Amino acid sequence: MSRTNQLVLVRHGESEFNLKNLFCGWHDAPLSAGGLEEARILAAANLNEANMVFDKVYCSKLCRSRTTVEAILSEMQCSFLPIVSDWRLNERHYGNLTGVNKRVLANQYGEEQVQFWRRNYDGLPPPINESNIYYYQIANNPAFLDVPPNEFPLTESMRMCVDRVAPIWLEIKKEVLMGARILLVVHGTVARALIKHIEGFSEEQIEKVNIPNSVPIVYEFNMKSGQLVGDVKYLGDSQYIEKMKKKVAAIGD
Repeated sequence: MSRTNQLVLVRHGESEFNLKNLFCGWHDAPLSAGGLEEARILAAANLNEANMVFDKVYCSKLCRSRTTVEAILSEMQCSFLPIVSDWRLNERHYGNLTGVNKRVLANQYGEEQVQFWRRNYDGLPPPINESNIYYYQIANNPAFLDVPPNEFPLTESMRMCVDRVAPIWLEIKKEVLMGARILLVVHGTVARALIKHIEGFSEEQIEKVNIPNSVPIVYEFNMKSGQLVGDVKYLGDSQYIEKMKKKVAAIGD
């Protein structure tokens, strides 16, 4: 019988921008107090209950991803694990929508337009420019020094995000198939982009996927064929998870 190995995907805890219902993207917003608690009592607790063990962790260059990792590893008593922080796992860049309240934007442009920017596979927000108060913070963030200048986005669609994560996903999958037990802590749209690669979703299917904060998603791979084995598992209370998926899908108040 072929051996299998598991990969766990987690969206970071609630950020300050999530709490305020703002488009965040490449702005380096920290976790909210509630988000830090989510990482501990949702992500880490459910991973511990499932007896998950890891060899390596991947996250983005953004602090909300890294802080979630640190909280999870602390609760799991494995802070010694190697952590790879890669810009290709950064959240989708929301262009000039960065810092704007989603409900305010919907009142101005209509919910259909905002959902097009949020969910359509080719929905492309207007590029960020110097009028945006976060423009220089993003452009001058030292965490992004290794981003090739010709690849530093000013805006991104879901399609562009899927293409951006493809190379690093192949690197990670290769490690998984060689036996490394990996925890991936990323962002909402990046998690969806990875899910498209992992589960082979169509463009239409991935538009409808919503990822709650701090809910671990467990994938099991056949290490010989590279194919998924069995059903995808969301760790946690199923009613809570469905409630949070609906909250993520909505524009909010």
